Amino acid sequence: MAVSALTGFSLVSLLSFGYLSWDWVKPGHQADGPRASGDKPPPSPSQSGSSSPPHIIFILTDDQGYHDVGYHGSDIQTPTLDRLAAEGVKLENYYIQPICTPSRSQLLTGRYQIHTGLQHSIIRPRQPSCLPLDQVTLPQKLQEVGYSTHMVGKWHLGFYKKACLPTRRGFDTFLGSLTGNVDYYTYDNCDGPGVCGYDLHEGESVAWEQSGQYSTLLYAQRASQILANHSPRQPLFLYVAFQAVHTPLQSPREYLYRYRTMGNVARRKYAAMVTCMDEAVRNITWALKRYGYYDNSVIIFSTDNGGQTFSGGSNWPLRGRKGTYWEGGVRGIGFVHSPLLKRKRRTSRALVHITDWYPTLVTLAGGSVSEAEGLDGYDVWPAISEGQVSPRVEILHNIDPLYNHAKHGSLEGGFGIWNTAVQASIRVGEWKLLTGDPGYSDWIPPQTLANFPGSWWNLERLADGTRQSVWLFNISADPYEREDLAAQRPDVVRSLLARLVYYNRTAIPVRYPAENPRAHPDFNGGAWGPWVSEEEEEEEEEEEEEEAREGRGRASRRGRKKCKICKLRSFFRKLNTRLMSNRI
Repeated sequence: MAVSALTGFSLVSLLSFGYLSWDWVKPGHQADGPRASGDKPPPSPSQSGSSSPPHIIFILTDDQGYHDVGYHGSDIQTPTLDRLAAEGVKLENYYIQPICTPSRSQLLTGRYQIHTGLQHSIIRPRQPSCLPLDQVTLPQKLQEVGYSTHMVGKWHLGFYKKACLPTRRGFDTFLGSLTGNVDYYTYDNCDGPGVCGYDLHEGESVAWEQSGQYSTLLYAQRASQILANHSPRQPLFLYVAFQAVHTPLQSPREYLYRYRTMGNVARRKYAAMVTCMDEAVRNITWALKRYGYYDNSVIIFSTDNGGQTFSGGSNWPLRGRKGTYWEGGVRGIGFVHSPLLKRKRRTSRALVHITDWYPTLVTLAGGSVSEAEGLDGYDVWPAISEGQVSPRVEILHNIDPLYNHAKHGSLEGGFGIWNTAVQASIRVGEWKLLTGDPGYSDWIPPQTLANFPGSWWNLERLADGTRQSVWLFNISADPYEREDLAAQRPDVVRSLLARLVYYNRTAIPVRYPAENPRAHPDFNGGAWGPWVSEEEEEEEEEEEEEEAREGRGRASRRGRKKCKICKLRSFFRKLNTRLMSNRI
């Protein structure tokens, strides 16, 4: 995944090997064979009654823009998504994160990224990092109440050791890629010049034999196979995380032909990929009906972040793009389709965030979540199914200490309680506050013209906002973020800054370690995969346990047996921590 333009790799980022922290506040082709669009699936056997836990199918797409679905007025054909959304509940006040790893981590943990240490950027292929192992994931919670759990598609939550893999984090089966983006046919991924490897895995093994199959169709076919081989009498959780429509822009030729009159080449390829993905969803839905799951199923569709506007995507008329905290980066396409919904065929304006799926689905499955678990998500099923008021009234979009600091931000500009140079964003009620550098801020129309971006686009470009570090919008009245009210409502600004201060006090240190050369695919038979041995895993766990005891003041170093590399690793971690403290 290309994120260089949006992550802002600072010197601090490059130096960081271990855990870093910063206090900025004032001290104190089709499954089951091709099928014509008019064909109907066989009638459902209805083997599952509504009294049993529902089958949960969660479909996540990658880099699909807010505008890139038919029912948002797009020029892209998505008949399946349009129909499923129209017959279910459209979520039109639904929020996600601006890039891949954060959205996926929050979906599977129900926690903001400040509470998992993943608040900066993504997990890169060579980083010894992954979704924290002390977090109980959504599939693990569902396993506790008898669910069979399966994942198909993109993981992107770390894999440097086997304990990080999907099959160790709650999924019974897995077919997909571990890194952020791969070729749709060859499954090759390069993380820099000459650092390339194969990335398609079946369980914990490399799936060399699957190379050559277009990933969207392969994943839909695997999802249908899972449904065919599973019994509808046992509750099922199926997580389908399509690689589509992330770059590279690749599509089977028959889908490209549909958009042959579209002048912009990137948009044409992107549109073809979206329509292919739409048909893949159609085939999964058809399989649900064919094999007897549909009547007792809940289908959730969600994007993972805003569209990448210079790679064919469009978030119009929202401001910004993928990698930004403007609405175009964090407002998602989302809907729920289910025969179990009490109020169907409607649009919900209830405030919903991607962290909410964790408690919502666990509760819906018959499980329980307690306040002691410290979740940031809420059970929003009554709001979605019955139209009740959402329990959510605010969203912390993020606080990122390592992103490039705004040149003109200061503690003084944050009323002495918050350094406005720090990238952060929060939504409270109808108000949204952004500080620091929120990212690329233009309004970008769909790229339908062959010569986009032409000079006409300058009409929607901002002159210069580089001297600003605080923005305030009434999102209910101004969803396109065109009228900044920060100067007019300093009282609201101060109130929302205080909420950032509150959240920052609960944040854990950032986990953004330096890249490890041992991760190079050449050392792993040409494929991306875990590079830390099980013996090293045990040593690492012992080291972390002892460091935790030392931090609580309850450990003694006497009798400590550590290998030389462990001592060296610990030394550099502590050295880097001191360097960071001195620099900051």
